[in-house]
Amino acid sequence: MKLSNIDYSLYFVTDRSLAGGRATLEIVTAAVNGGASIVQLREKQCSTLEFIEQALSVKAFLKTRNIPLIINDRVDVAQAVKADGVHLGQTDMPLETARGILGDTMLIGISAECLADAIAAEKGGADYLGVSPIYATPTKTDTAPALGLKGLREIRQAVKLPLVGIGGLKRDNTAAVIRNGADGVAVISAIVAADDPEAAARELLQVIKEAQKT
Repeated sequence: MKLSNIDYSLYFVTDRSLAGGRATLEIVTAAVNGGASIVQLREKQCSTLEFIEQALSVKAFLKTRNIPLIINDRVDVAQAVKADGVHLGQTDMPLETARGILGDTMLIGISAECLADAIAAEKGGADYLGVSPIYATPTKTDTAPALGLKGLREIRQAVKLPLVGIGGLKRDNTAAVIRNGADGVAVISAIVAADDPEAAARELLQVIKEAQKT
């Protein structure tokens, strides 16, 4: 898989706390069947061993579909399972340190909570940005104030990196995010918590594709 040829359109982020007891692999499979183009495994509560085991099972499935696996926060886990990338927040391992460890073997995505974050990440060699949060969201309680579409546009004008909008995104507000400069949208609850995750992903992808045409 070429790291320069990644489709960020529908960036799916897992969260077992919203899955209603369903297995992460089950939700991931449904999301990919519905059109998710990249998957981030996000585990905040489990042990390192469980995280690695979960990542290996998800990776084995994603490999059959040629879908990239991104590990949230944990550079060590990403290395252990030979993931396609790692996504780092502003309080995680610094970009420079992560790049020193990983070299060019993996994608490194950075959460940009403001214009300065985005500019610094591009200068530091990030591969893509998670622009967060676009809208207020209950899924993550430790985020900065919502950027809104205006903040997204400002970042789009300032950097050339692929941008993935995240934060409070669902079917009825996804199109606006794409039209205001995002290359894709990252969703958690809109798919994980859906009664039919595959159908939810398919509907979101349709909205994204229509918005990309305009």
